[in-house]
Amino acid sequence: MSSEAASEVAIRPAREEDIPQIVTLVNGYAAQNLMLPRSSEEVRRTLKTWIVAEADGKVVGCAALARLSPELAEIRSLAVAPDRKGQGIGARLVHTLVDVARQEGIKQVAALTLQQAFFERLGFEVVDRWALSPKIWSECVYCPKFHRCDEVAVALSLAVEGEEDAHRPPREAHLPQPAWALTPVSR
Repeated sequence: MSSEAASEVAIRPAREEDIPQIVTLVNGYAAQNLMLPRSSEEVRRTLKTWIVAEADGKVVGCAALARLSPELAEIRSLAVAPDRKGQGIGARLVHTLVDVARQEGIKQVAALTLQQAFFERLGFEVVDRWALSPKIWSECVYCPKFHRCDEVAVALSLAVEGEEDAHRPPREAHLPQPAWALTPVSR
């Protein structure tokens, strides 16, 4: 695919009509034990926390930002359609969620991942998963791999306004400036 076609991917807040495509995309990876499954009801309940990558009217990527505390948010369900991998869509989704977190005054963004190198390229650092807030583990008990977890915890510290942030991923000029606010995910 040409870079021109890849640049036609729009990152935007998820909408009600995106739910079936989000669930299909996420659950395709869940069936391979690569992430937790999501139900339509769960996505609908947390829809304000989701963003999607859209190309030609189709959802080709998605992710959610779950606010776990006033200072901590977790990137969840980051998924890119298999035929769209390697085009920078996942990085754009992460950059957008980091910007949202920064706008919300969140001090740290974390993720549990099997794709450690991907997150490291974006400025995240590997951290001791037990050092993360226990709230991040609230969904782990539902994971079939709970007792033999192979995911790596990564985190990105966000700078306080006015401070230099050495961990800030480079901002791509074509990324949208998120104009929506997240609401805390009820647990």
